[in-house]
Amino acid sequence: MALQFRLTDTERRHFNEQGYLIVEDALDSEQILRLTELTDTAYATKLAAGFDPAAALFYPNFIPDAPEFADLVDYEKILPKVWGILGWNIYLYHAHLIVTPPSGKARDSKTFGWHQDSGRVNQEMESHPRPRLSLKVAYFLSDTSEEGRGNFWILPGSHLNDTLALPQDKLGQPEGAIPVRVKPGTAVFFDRRLWHTASPNWSDVTRKILFYGYGYRWIRTKDDMTVRDLWPQSDPIRKQLLGYGTNCNGFFSPTDDDVPLRAWLREHSPEEAR
Repeated sequence: MALQFRLTDTERRHFNEQGYLIVEDALDSEQILRLTELTDTAYATKLAAGFDPAAALFYPNFIPDAPEFADLVDYEKILPKVWGILGWNIYLYHAHLIVTPPSGKARDSKTFGWHQDSGRVNQEMESHPRPRLSLKVAYFLSDTSEEGRGNFWILPGSHLNDTLALPQDKLGQPEGAIPVRVKPGTAVFFDRRLWHTASPNWSDVTRKILFYGYGYRWIRTKDDMTVRDLWPQSDPIRKQLLGYGTNCNGFFSPTDDDVPLRAWLREHSPEEAR
């Protein structure tokens, strides 16, 4: 892993205050091309199986489909920023691939589906503001630099708010909300508490994004993942990130065998191994 990609003080401040972070050029042109090909293959397979071509594809457990998807689990340009935010006791608890084709519909002003991630966590955790617990990294494979292309919308700074006031007439978006407009190859980090939403794709560009969700190892896996099949060919840190543990207690009180990332940090970046 490349320590030059660690979270900077400026990035940390922005993420803590705004709830998101944009990393441009996280993927190079060859990575974008290959990951797009793999995404197209996954989409074509779903269509051949009867998936509605007019609907947006939400496909979890895509990591085992190709080595290139697995390579992003511990991607050297991104993982150092993930552990910089969450620490070393982490794993990939959730991942999904999204393909949003053009809707073929006229633009309207309806309020989008604003939400925080993690479902019942937001009703059952007794704290204010709600705990961070996890974050997602979204790798954009298609060009969403223009609004209207099924953009990911966010409300900066809203991760510290437990509620969100929506327009009562269900028209328009919350005050301060913005579309994330980025070019292919961009990685967008966001706190699970950040109020966010997808939006309709009113363009003629198919939107393609890979989402990697990292959380603490004591959080249950959100998807029916089969990534443990990748353990035999994974190095120790990737194996940790794919959910390995020596026993159940190791997720709560980990040993070095449970969290080789901590041992690696002790050697290469001791201040982050605490």
